Amino acid sequence: MEKNLELIFNMQKKQKIVTIGGGSGQYVLLSGLRDIKKIDITAIVSMVDSGGSTGRLRDEFGILPPGDILKCTIALSFYREAARQILQKRFASNNRLNGHVAGNMLLTILSQYTGSFPEGVKALGEAMNIRGRVLPVTTDKATLVADLDDGTTLYGEGVIDVPKSGRRGKIIKTFLVPHHSDSINVYPPVIKAIEEADLIIIGPGDLYTSITPNFLVAGVKEALKNSKSKIIYIVNIMTKFGETDDFTVKDFILNLEGFLGRKINVAIVNSKKPKGKMAKEYEKQKAGFVKIDVAGNWQGRKVIRRDLLNTKGDLARHDAKKLANFISQLID
Repeated sequence: MEKNLELIFNMQKKQKIVTIGGGSGQYVLLSGLRDIKKIDITAIVSMVDSGGSTGRLRDEFGILPPGDILKCTIALSFYREAARQILQKRFASNNRLNGHVAGNMLLTILSQYTGSFPEGVKALGEAMNIRGRVLPVTTDKATLVADLDDGTTLYGEGVIDVPKSGRRGKIIKTFLVPHHSDSINVYPPVIKAIEEADLIIIGPGDLYTSITPNFLVAGVKEALKNSKSKIIYIVNIMTKFGETDDFTVKDFILNLEGFLGRKINVAIVNSKKPKGKMAKEYEKQKAGFVKIDVAGNWQGRKVIRRDLLNTKGDLARHDAKKLANFISQLID
């Protein structure tokens, strides 16, 4: 009888899913995961964004970057579509506010009023009735730096993310420079979330500016190495000029594992190539479809190919529903 009750309890227990990333890729993933009922979601978000409204707020108020945190909170919100339209709106009528995102301003005010950035994030999540929780990977302010193979050093996520010239050296190393301390420490609830996770999902997103900065924060890499949870990596659909030029699926996996210090368990790879106008736009940006050069069981990793492309719009992104349906099958 006791064994039967234990079996029923385990079947009803929600799987603890931890996602790690930043930017638009994590927004897409979380938008899909939000509607899977059998999981408990914790999103761990990179804190090095330095472009646009986020960059200006960092400079003017000395706060942690709100942009990626805002996107993840919107993705998990019960009011997602309405929240996206309102909170992603950019001001245009006021000179001081011009170009700022409404949600970034709200999160800045909440952080100042509550006395800390994490409490501001928590308050925003409560107001938006989110399913799950969103955690900054660190509360220490830092700048992302990249060394290139031509001897150039780039300072700031925004500069690394958007090349200013037609040619640029290859990224050979990235690291974080703290603003006001000797080191950059992990936000403690992040470690606890990783330790308790049943499954960890990394990506999709820009490899060097959205994903791997999380693993440069002291404590995160070590927690992942010690974790017994399976790690799923959602490989990008397209390469990115100046960051992952000519990368194949194997390149993405091996470079990620270099930051993790361990192998991933499963790689999810989109198999459908963008066509027409979408493909031509990426050609203009010197980006291409990520070549699939490994599949099946590859040296202890499972590489799974599926059509996960969102065919609407001009951007080659994962389809949130397709991605969520497939991950749901893996959880089963």
